[in-house]
Amino acid sequence: MSSRRVFASVVFFLVTAGWAANHFASVLVALKERANLDALLVNSAYGIYAAGLFPCLIAGGLLADRFGGRFVVITGAVVAAAGNVALMLSHGTFALLAGRFVVGLGVGLVVSAGTAWAARLRGASGATLAGIFLTSGFALGPIASGIIASLVTPLWVPYAVTIVLSAASVAVSLAVGDVPNTRPVSAPSNAHPAPHVERSSMKALATSVPVAVWVFASITTTVIGLSARVAHYFPTGVFMPGIAAGLGFGTALVLQALGRRFAWGPYSGAVGALSSALGMLVVGVAGPAPSLIVFFVATLLLGTAYGLCLRDGLLDVDTYAPVAQRGRVIGVYYVATYLGFGLPPLLQWLEPRVGPSLPFFVLAALALSSAAVRVVQIRSGYLDRR
Repeated sequence: MSSRRVFASVVFFLVTAGWAANHFASVLVALKERANLDALLVNSAYGIYAAGLFPCLIAGGLLADRFGGRFVVITGAVVAAAGNVALMLSHGTFALLAGRFVVGLGVGLVVSAGTAWAARLRGASGATLAGIFLTSGFALGPIASGIIASLVTPLWVPYAVTIVLSAASVAVSLAVGDVPNTRPVSAPSNAHPAPHVERSSMKALATSVPVAVWVFASITTTVIGLSARVAHYFPTGVFMPGIAAGLGFGTALVLQALGRRFAWGPYSGAVGALSSALGMLVVGVAGPAPSLIVFFVATLLLGTAYGLCLRDGLLDVDTYAPVAQRGRVIGVYYVATYLGFGLPPLLQWLEPRVGPSLPFFVLAALALSSAAVRVVQIRSGYLDRR
């Protein structure tokens, strides 16, 4: 069995999982415009996905450590498709919340077990490629759904596309199969590690989590929050999440690829957290009615934060996590990244109480603190991924 074909099936799972999770960013705008649904409800439907995601990120990692990734990932793809089927059939309050919750359950299994599976096949290179292909799915989903929703009136069509893609990923994996776990423990692909790297789950999380929290906190800020503030510049706001996703995730993809090609060291994680701080600051200063220039500048900064923080955190996990515990550590790492999905409904709730800017100033200060923590870890030698 060709390991190359197996790895291709893994990244196909990750692309379709990202698509299944994030295509709703464009659909929710169409729901607000066409079904007159409350903004807090649709933002909550977007965010409740994380509530389903968290336990399955952990469970997926644990099960991947115990049984291997393939069965877990196939199960996750089926569950995510089932959640999108529920959303396709009804847009009532219960269906929106329950469907997105179920999508989160499935995507959580795919993300943690799929990343662990990719790392098993190709070491640190596999882990970073997993992040790149997951990012591709997150970008393509809202772009495609935005285009489809603008051209085709029935809102079931974007759901049908992601359901077919999830089913195709399962079919491909069933045809390709898996390869035995024969890969030895490998050093990270980005550097020349110290001869005796201390491997512990605690160290893996202590180094990766300070940057992890700014992964989706950054990108959801632009795809959901900032895009809504500039939607009035266009006849329909359904395009804005796709534009934000294309620019933000596109920036992240370029930087992830460059970081992999040129072996950027751990300071890139500090740069990512700093970029998040600057992006949040720009959003806060711009207030409730930012210009399009502000939108593009903030999206570039927040996309940079997503890309650098995701890549560097995954490399920390691959470097320091014990191989037998890699899946569960990846699960916890991704839980930290997905905390950001709770931001849209939180910010929606806070805005009438504290204004449109103060929360972003607080987020900027916290992101700056994370950058400082990482710099201290590197300079003290605690983070010695060299």
